[in-house]
Amino acid sequence: MVMDMAEPVALLVDGDNISGKHAASILGIAAKHGDPSVVRAYLDAKLASDWHASIGYRLVHAGSGKNAADILLALDAMELILSRGMKCFIIATSDGDFTHLAHRLREHGAKVIGIGEVKAPQSFRATCSSFVEIQAPQALKLVPRTPAGVTEMDQKIRAIIAAHSKKGAGMRITDLAPKMHVQHGVRISTFPEKTWRSYLQARPGLFDLDPRGPEAKVRFRPEGFAQVA
Repeated sequence: MVMDMAEPVALLVDGDNISGKHAASILGIAAKHGDPSVVRAYLDAKLASDWHASIGYRLVHAGSGKNAADILLALDAMELILSRGMKCFIIATSDGDFTHLAHRLREHGAKVIGIGEVKAPQSFRATCSSFVEIQAPQALKLVPRTPAGVTEMDQKIRAIIAAHSKKGAGMRITDLAPKMHVQHGVRISTFPEKTWRSYLQARPGLFDLDPRGPEAKVRFRPEGFAQVA
């Protein structure tokens, strides 16, 4: 008796964009579409991440360059479809830049299931064969605001600035990104502002910035946080 073989599935995760707290649920979704024979999470593996504790994933160190994980994931996906004939892909990300990859994979006859959070853009959702929305981990839910209009993320930024500011001079804006990622798992590229300078400039009542430059610093305005309990 010949047994039917489950369709091989390639599960590729943008580990710089999706939290490792979703690892088990993402793998479960992939298993519903066939046999997840390729299971990879792409990230800067030198940084602290929940993905280091994930089970069943091969962690692919993409380095720290801009969009390094995105580029390597896309290259591997094209290699899998062109060299190995993989026809089912699960792409886990909330980054709209993967819209182009989903288009190309489907042009080659592959089924593409997208997995992402509520912030995933419609362009990526619509390009996939289907899309599964997952909830943001509790630690990353930064929308709720205090009565003073200060988000949890703003308070975390304030705490980091306070810890690294000497005599009120502030801290370098370029140092804020790795600190927020290591301590809170936050990557500003996943937010609408895309850069820390844009995020901080959009909140002039809370933060004060130096002009652009490699040593530019940011300070928080105590009066902006004065009403926060």
